[in-house]
Amino acid sequence: MEITPFRIDIPEAEVRDLKARLANTRWPVDVATDWSRGTPVSYTRGLAERWASDYDWPAAEQRLNEFPQFIANVDGQPIHFVHVRSAVLEATPLLLAHGYPSSFVEFSRMIGPLVDPEAHGGRAEDAFHVVIPSLPGFGFSTPVVGPGLGIKQAAAAFDAIMLALGYERYGVHGGDVGAGIAEELSILAGERIIGSLVVTDPGAIATEYTPPTDHLSPEEQERLQTLKAARAEDFGYLALQTTRPQSIAYGLTDSPVMQLTWIIEKVREWTDPARELPEDAVDLDHLLTLVSVYWFGKGGAGAANFLYEAMHAEASWGRTHDRPQGFVSFGEEPLVRRVLDPNHERAYWNEHPDGGHFPAMEQPDLVVGDLRAFFATFR
Repeated sequence: MEITPFRIDIPEAEVRDLKARLANTRWPVDVATDWSRGTPVSYTRGLAERWASDYDWPAAEQRLNEFPQFIANVDGQPIHFVHVRSAVLEATPLLLAHGYPSSFVEFSRMIGPLVDPEAHGGRAEDAFHVVIPSLPGFGFSTPVVGPGLGIKQAAAAFDAIMLALGYERYGVHGGDVGAGIAEELSILAGERIIGSLVVTDPGAIATEYTPPTDHLSPEEQERLQTLKAARAEDFGYLALQTTRPQSIAYGLTDSPVMQLTWIIEKVREWTDPARELPEDAVDLDHLLTLVSVYWFGKGGAGAANFLYEAMHAEASWGRTHDRPQGFVSFGEEPLVRRVLDPNHERAYWNEHPDGGHFPAMEQPDLVVGDLRAFFATFR
């Protein structure tokens, strides 16, 4: 496998082009000023202005480049990844797998505490060597070189990268699609996987992919159906991207406001419901850095095609593994454990009342604490 150093270096001309596109946006009319139909124009205009005028991409680029980055060529597909080794030689190797709509940026504020725990309230034995790959089509794992790159293929590529880096045994952490990567790695790599810690939220049990729930009481079944009904109109993004990803790719690649609102709407929907606006749940500049990486890497189109591949892949039902798995739930909902761990068989379970779908951005300190606690049991 060919692995080469990588440094983010967006030409000034591309930054100027982004600002020009934002300035020349053709704005629709606000049919409704609330969020019931998506991100309202009244909100988007202010956020687009901030992105164009107040947000400092060169400073964000410099911060991201403080972390060593690389590109691995895996069967012709470029896979971008961050690799930060701890000064603690016996640190636990840990792969962090992001989900949708996310990227390696999501984990950037966790890297310091994971790699250097003594400088962040932890102990030397809590240290990790951290590897954060970008899914094919996401971040700077672009362009996608052809069809067929779904969760199974991404997991195989990530495992190959870990072996190439000399990590014969390692842990995995992720949520959303990253949880699927963790599961696939546990099947694919077997005993090389020390264990996986998955983060989740109430939305995870309100989909058509919810595990069997025959054990729930009638009252719990009613509550679950209420949760599903509340999410029913939330899946338009998925229907589009898992059926016609190329059609949506033009807007995501050509319009920065389209890419911005495509992500912002999900951040508003999926973060802590007690937080009214996206910036109440996630630092706004951190969020704009995430969106900027999508824009400059043309990740909107790649992400859409990845979701298409995931939906059209061969089902993995019936495949099992014996790797220890822990779950951490963000957001108050008693049914999460009743659905995902009804017999309390997980190697680790913890719940936090705050946070939502993006805990690495919403509550990074809590995620770090759970990672330390979970993997401490395997030393």
